[in-house]
Amino acid sequence: MSARVVVLEDHPLVREALTSQVQAAVDEVDLVYTGASVSEAVAAVQERGADCVVLDLDLGDGRSPVQNVIELTDAGVKVLVVSALGDQATIRASLAAGALGFVSKAAETSELHNAVRATLAGEEYTSPEVAAALLNAAPTSVALSEQERRAMVLYASGLKMRAVARRMGVTEGTAQEYIKRVRQKYDRAGVPLPTKTDMYRVARDEGLVP
Repeated sequence: MSARVVVLEDHPLVREALTSQVQAAVDEVDLVYTGASVSEAVAAVQERGADCVVLDLDLGDGRSPVQNVIELTDAGVKVLVVSALGDQATIRASLAAGALGFVSKAAETSELHNAVRATLAGEEYTSPEVAAALLNAAPTSVALSEQERRAMVLYASGLKMRAVARRMGVTEGTAQEYIKRVRQKYDRAGVPLPTKTDMYRVARDEGLVP
């Protein structure tokens, strides 16, 4: 059975190269959509279905990279990010938002092939340079659990609490508890977060969101 793949990239030459590499990574590929429009890609996925989206985060459309990941994963498709946007905040936020993999455009073609195959199999994958960037990330000023950090990233990125809960696979009450703990910890550190805007500002300053 063919792997149904979407390639989202705004530069035609790069898009053609990515498409060729996807076809080289998998025996049979059905290209559901290739282009630069997330809304058109989602429409194609809803009509034909898709197994994987290869996504460039900077599509030149003025949209938040994290929101693009969220919209695509909400459409029920697995997302592999292939991007030059390799800063820690973008990587961390994209993975928290639901991307299964993140590969730098500077990676070898073999890394991209491995990432495509892993994503199609539903497995997480980050290329070595991306993993190194995450390991070298500075710790936040407040000690957060991994779940608290993920909840903060998702909520600060604009998701409503119900959507945060769904993405984390927990109840809405549990998601609210994570956000409550985040606020309490920052409040004790003298950094009150009364609004979502305040939480976004601090998350951005901490390098958690772009």
